[in-house]
Amino acid sequence: MADRVYTRKEKFTRAGLLVQGAKQSAGDISGVERRIDAIDRRAEERARAEADAHAAALKAARAEVAAATVAERTAPRGPERAAAKEARKAAEKRLRAVERARR
Repeated sequence: MADRVYTRKEKFTRAGLLVQGAKQSAGDISGVERRIDAIDRRAEERARAEADAHAAALKAARAEVAAATVAERTAPRGPERAAAKEARKAAEKRLRAVERARR
């Protein structure tokens, strides 16, 4: 997972600040560094939040597959079992989508 997730505006602002810091490298650049650090902190918080949300979605998808598997195994033969099998396949498909969604 990425350490930081920047928005488009943050990328642009950060690049401008880096250029500004390079131009002022002989002088005081503490203000520029402070602003870059603030942008980096927000990006790290966003990356952490996205990782937590992905973990929760993955856990829910795995639980859904487990429940669908049990429902399929306990369903009586015939159309009920066929419907349970389709539900399990759909749950597995959602699980794969969640697993692929990780950055």
